[in-house]
Amino acid sequence: MRPLSERSLLLLLAMVQFTHIMDFMIMMPLGPQLMRELHLGPGHFSALVAAYTISSGVVGLMAAPFIDRFDRRQLLLFAYAGFGAGTLACALSQNTATLFTARALSGAFGGLSTSMVMSIVGDVVPAERRAAGVGIVMTAFSAAAAAGVPFGLQLAQHFHWEAPFFMLAGIAGVVWTMAYLRLPSVRGHLQNGGANRAFAELLRDANAGRALSFMVAMVCGHFVIVPLLSPYLVANVGLPERDLFLVYFTGGVLTVFTAPLIGRLADRLGRFRVFTSLVAVASVVTLVITHSGRLPLWAVLVLGGSFFVFASGRFVPGQTIMTLAVPASRRGAFMSLSGCARDLAMGVTSGIGGWIVTKEPSGLWADFHWLGWIAVAAGLVSVWLASRVRVNESDALALSPSSHPTTTSTLSLNSQLSIEN
Repeated sequence: MRPLSERSLLLLLAMVQFTHIMDFMIMMPLGPQLMRELHLGPGHFSALVAAYTISSGVVGLMAAPFIDRFDRRQLLLFAYAGFGAGTLACALSQNTATLFTARALSGAFGGLSTSMVMSIVGDVVPAERRAAGVGIVMTAFSAAAAAGVPFGLQLAQHFHWEAPFFMLAGIAGVVWTMAYLRLPSVRGHLQNGGANRAFAELLRDANAGRALSFMVAMVCGHFVIVPLLSPYLVANVGLPERDLFLVYFTGGVLTVFTAPLIGRLADRLGRFRVFTSLVAVASVVTLVITHSGRLPLWAVLVLGGSFFVFASGRFVPGQTIMTLAVPASRRGAFMSLSGCARDLAMGVTSGIGGWIVTKEPSGLWADFHWLGWIAVAAGLVSVWLASRVRVNESDALALSPSSHPTTTSTLSLNSQLSIEN
């Protein structure tokens, strides 16, 4: 079978990310329907969202000591199969308790899948174009927002809230089969026995600690307003529930083009410079959204699109900084801890949002503007922390057949496939 090119591998990983991201994202716009049909308040709905992220974080923490001891392909296939089963369980849930359990199961395996995806990107794509590679993988977010979430919402409105999860389980089955047939082994990190001491070295790495703190701040600066944003737009801004999909569609279409562009700019101009610029613009957009009153549809779409482009776009240079924070020998463990930090931060900030925001008798959401200020403060902290993370440029593995004669043996599927740049 013909070896995968680097770009083909990145697109396959993006397909894995698409299902994981859509599974997570679909819960937010389904909020009004779920809260109405399952009789949930802001706090209970936030807990339902947090179950996914907290479960992912706990499993990431438990897996971190062992994750660099395995072929990344085998571990990704295992985790992705569990994610598909969890998504199917969401579709089959009959009440809040079973849905809560199913969301926790999906999050546990979905987070591990994401850690493997980012570890493979870090192992395969050289440092000088790493941000561009991350940008390609992160187009999965764009595709989920532009096509997946709007289509899922239409399914939910025409059938029931379970319909998007049935669709996702089917897509995950197809993508898993493609990954099983085409994804090459990634074993370069196992050379010289470094994986056996990787986790102990990671715990002593001060730079890794700073990078994990950076991830927490970056997530808090974004996620503190995201879980309750859809209900807020409907209740306070006056967006009709039937038009929610337009916000995701608009933002997704824009980021299909801007995410790869941001990656190329980060490679050319510097990751920290581009990250800082995106945080600055995102802060302004966030404050406008969280302090606005009722707006016409076109204004909501402009603000929503800007939020997708700038607030979500900062994760392209941000994730690139994370993949370069540690050597390849302990990248899997570090990305697992990074996923743990990311998901626990999501869960905690989601709980903060549910605790601060209340629903008034009139139906409006009170105190949502405080979430905007928290997001801006966390964003500024993330900029400071990003400036303190040292990247390991020389350690990045530029795995091309011409420069690395061991590529075919270390990155192969059944000893036949190799990564070609």
